[in-house]
Amino acid sequence: MFETVTISADQAATLLERQEGHFLDFKDKRIAPAKVARAVSAFCNADGGDLYVGIGERSPGFQWDGFSDPEDANQLIHALEDVSPFGTDLDAEFLLADQLPGYVLHINARKSRAIRKTADGKIYKRLSAQNTPVISEDALTALRRQKGLESFESETLPIDVDVVTNSEAIIEYLLSAVPVAEPETYLRKQHLLASGKPVVAAALLFADEPQACLPKRCGIKIYRYSSEEQSRDRLVEDPVTVEGALYKQIYDAVDKTVEIVAAAAYLDEDGLRSVKYPHEALHEIIANAVLHRDYSVTDDIHIRIFENRIEIQSPGRLPGHITTSNILDERLSRNPYLVRHLNRFPNPPNKDVGEGLNTAFESMKKLNLRSPIIEEGENSVLVVVRHESLASPAQQVVEYLNSSESIRNEQARKMTGIGSESKMKKIFESLIEAGEIEHKPGTAGRGYAYQLKQKRSDSV
Repeated sequence: MFETVTISADQAATLLERQEGHFLDFKDKRIAPAKVARAVSAFCNADGGDLYVGIGERSPGFQWDGFSDPEDANQLIHALEDVSPFGTDLDAEFLLADQLPGYVLHINARKSRAIRKTADGKIYKRLSAQNTPVISEDALTALRRQKGLESFESETLPIDVDVVTNSEAIIEYLLSAVPVAEPETYLRKQHLLASGKPVVAAALLFADEPQACLPKRCGIKIYRYSSEEQSRDRLVEDPVTVEGALYKQIYDAVDKTVEIVAAAAYLDEDGLRSVKYPHEALHEIIANAVLHRDYSVTDDIHIRIFENRIEIQSPGRLPGHITTSNILDERLSRNPYLVRHLNRFPNPPNKDVGEGLNTAFESMKKLNLRSPIIEEGENSVLVVVRHESLASPAQQVVEYLNSSESIRNEQARKMTGIGSESKMKKIFESLIEAGEIEHKPGTAGRGYAYQLKQKRSDSV
């Protein structure tokens, strides 16, 4: 049923030296099928991972002890098929290693769109190196939200309906988007009212001050630092807080970020210098953070502006099967009500689901800047927009010297984004060896500089 892959003894040794953790689990071949199903359920309900059956724990580490025949693993395979059909969230192969006994069953479990249960109906989730049962209703609700199967945006709020039916935000929206509807009628038909009460999405979209309805859950804070490091003593001024209904909040946050970046000239030995980012990239990343954050998490969106980068951190992990690897290709909206209604505004701040980040990446590429970096933390998603050229550091140095007389180590580090003085020095040394540059005569100490290799004619 599955492919058999032969690996070398060295590759097997490397595998056996690894430690079990959040993404890796080893199981003895004699394990009960139910326990293997538990491990796979846990991986699928978390971030995915690799399970190897046929590697047992022996002091002081792990030992290869595979199945004599692949058919000996049939019971395990049937148990896994009950958790998730192979090809959906699971792929498998048998591994044979030189001079080691038997076939090891390797299962690659991916982060699943659905909640995966074992045959007895139990649900597990991988936390560090443990397969933890999901028992309480709160834990199950949290898992459903992480999967995108339900959203906090549809929860009702204990606030008066007038907050969303008699606001400037709803009136402006209906005049431009749905000019024939009465506020309460419209909101009820759109399922933004439940049992006569506004849901979270209604307050975020149409309350003039949604932050009063959802304190510490829907603001944006913008910080500017005077260095490349995040520390309180490097804050240039008090953080700026941006609030209001989401449509206005997105545009206000983008405008304020652009304004701060434009004013953020940094002083170095060459005088004041400014850093520019594509407006389109900042808009799309900030809009994406507002649209797809987890509003059940008590935290604001944080935008941090440094000398060499901007960081946009939004509360909540990536929803469902979305990972940092597939985020530009896969589509899943955590907050479909927000996405749909913001797209109806004139000059909507959002494109189709998932398209915003693709646009941000393209706009960075047009300016020859490196693509943003997306990182997932324990309970947040961080997008880092670095002011760093696509060209290699060596290429940037040569291009700079084509229009300038010389360059110093500090200048090159500022330009390339390399933080280490010694690493930059090695790049200069490689360029000298390649005959591209040379030491600029008459410079030393802090003023030590490099210039393009001068062509010298031979004397006769």
